[in-house]
Parts: sequence; C-alpha cells; structure tokens
Amino acid sequence: MKVADVMTRQVVTVGAGTSISEAVGLMLDKRLSGLPVLDGQGKLVGILTEGDLLRRGETGTERQRPRWLEILMGPGRIAGEYVKTHGRRVADIMTRDVVSAAEDAALEDIVQLMERHRIKRVPVLKDDRLVGLVSRADLLRALAQRLRDQPAADYRDEEILERIHSELAKAAWVSRDGVTITVTDGIVSLNGVILEEKERDALKVVAENTPGVKAVEDHLVWIEPVSGVILDPPPKRGPAG
Repeated sequence: MKVADVMTRQVVTVGAGTSISEAVGLMLDKRLSGLPVLDGQGKLVGILTEGDLLRRGETGTERQRPRWLEILMGPGRIAGEYVKTHGRRVADIMTRDVVSAAEDAALEDIVQLMERHRIKRVPVLKDDRLVGLVSRADLLRALAQRLRDQPAADYRDEEILERIHSELAKAAWVSRDGVTITVTDGIVSLNGVILEEKERDALKVVAENTPGVKAVEDHLVWIEPVSGVILDPPPKRGPAG
C-alpha cells in the first residue's frame, strides 16, 4: 500500500503566528495530537505536537536544573528553552525539523520513519505543498479495513497446505526438520518436535492466517535443547477467527 491510499487529506493546520492558546484549543476541539504549521505562502515550516507543549511555565513543568549544569549548557541553550516553555506563538515552540514523505511512498517507509524518529504522524508533501497527513490512527484504520476484507472462501485441503508451506518458506525462524503439517477438512494438524516454544505460537499463527482454515490442532512437543526436558503441548486452542 502507498501513502496516498491511507493518508488523511483534509488536514487541520495553523499558521506560525497563531497563538498557543488558539492552537491548544483547536487540538482539544478536534481531538488532534499534532498540527502542521504553514507560513503565509502555504509552505510547511513546522509541526506543533503534544510533546512540544508538555513543558510549560503555566503548568510549572519546565525543566529544573542545578545552576552548575546551566552554566555548562551556556546561555544560548537556556534562552532557547525559555522561549519553548514561555513563548506565546506557535512559531516559538513548534518542531521545525519536520520529517515528511511523498504520496507514492510505501507504508513500510512511513513506519520506519515513525520508529526511527519516534514520531506519531508524517506530513505528506507534493511540490513542497501539504497534501495530507499519515498518522498512527490512519495506519490502524488501514489495518482494520484489510482485516475486514479478508475473504471467507472455501479452499481444498491441498490448497490450504500449499499456502501454509509457501508462507513458511519465507520465514527464517521455522524449523526445517521435525515438524509435519497435515490438513483434513480444513483442520490443520501440527505434529513433531520444536526446540523453541515461540515456534509453536508462530506456526499456529501461520495456520490461522491461511484462508480456509477452520481450526488448528497443536500436537507439537517442545524439547528443551539444554536439559532435554520434554514438554507436552498446551490445551487445545479454539477455532481460527
């Protein structure tokens, strides 16, 4: 999927000269955790987030440091922090280094950006103009839609088994030996030996995610590789959703 498939196109924005009071009121009214900031020509110049508003003089949450540390930091940095905690305009406290993406970017790239920069939203630009916004909520909506759209068709046992083996062929964690999978009337049976308990859950997830599977029967035996202790399979798991 691409960014254009999931992004929010009607984006609420503010200007750099907007007051903090107005911006905060807008975020609360619209239930938004971030606002892109545009200049007079409509160009993206920053983003105002909840994180930018956590430390404020009005709430007594600005950082308190020992005097010796402030001396080491220097007056420039201390003055900059004062502006962030006491400034009255969006331009005073907004995040200026904005991570953005293009419409044709893959969702995988967006997730990587969110993880790498620890951000919750990514503005989408086209010719330096804001055309949308991708947030974590947008990704959740896309996931929910994909889950709803999954087909509930009937498949022959041979087709189900082929799909399971095809998925396992792409997995680096799967045991190459010792595990046998059979399918009878849509019911998947997992048999054999595993050396890592997490493989059990992963194998069951692969089976349950395969279209046509009605239930999964777990007969796997876990042998602890160091001690050689054999653990029986857990109680039978319910039908696949």
